[in-house]
Amino acid sequence: MKEEILLNFFLSAPQTCGYMADRDSVSMFVDPNADMSSHLYTYLINQGFRRSADFVYRPHCADCKACIPVRVHAPLFKPSRSQKRIWNRNQDLSIYPTRPEFKQAHFLLYKKYLDSRHPEGEMSDHSEEQYFNFVNSSWCPSILYEIHLKDKLLAVAIVDQINSGLSAFYTFFDPEEEKRSLGVFSVLVQIEAVKTLNMAYLYLGYWIKECQKMNYKSNYQPLEYFIDNHWQKKNDYFELQR
Repeated sequence: MKEEILLNFFLSAPQTCGYMADRDSVSMFVDPNADMSSHLYTYLINQGFRRSADFVYRPHCADCKACIPVRVHAPLFKPSRSQKRIWNRNQDLSIYPTRPEFKQAHFLLYKKYLDSRHPEGEMSDHSEEQYFNFVNSSWCPSILYEIHLKDKLLAVAIVDQINSGLSAFYTFFDPEEEKRSLGVFSVLVQIEAVKTLNMAYLYLGYWIKECQKMNYKSNYQPLEYFIDNHWQKKNDYFELQR
């Protein structure tokens, strides 16, 4: 008999959407006092939820359904020509999986990335403690993939380990290494990690057609979309969004 777990949910107050400034957003949060676990989070992430620090949420906007959870079916993934070139271009890099712990080199790279990519963002003034509280979770095991060029740290990709695969939590990298396309390379590293672990999916968070920094996720195929409360490759709704 499966154990039933009763969860309470809360709605945030409306605020300006971080992806489309002409809209307001509302998030649904799991009760932060709930007895969260990696097993429970696996269920929730398969219902379209994500985490930020120890908070688990998903968009709950009454008049907007633009945020669509997506996942890559890693064993069937076929890189595009561009992705193959990026992979080959970065074969001089070394990848080291590590457990979450505070490292000054990580924090400095994180700050450098935010200063370049999101200088006005709310995370740009994070302290060391705020940074570590953001990336770490007390209940979900995570892996940090450090990407190095010899002794120089170029990128860190943080993923959560769940029962059905890996969830891409956050990636930051050296903005001065633009020619390496480290964002793309980091996703390819995570897909390969899922394969190595003999698991099925890399969860990429939310795909948003109207937002350039979120619609890149459709470049990783085959991609599955959580629409109408189930995962699917495509349907009439998705076709209208293309």
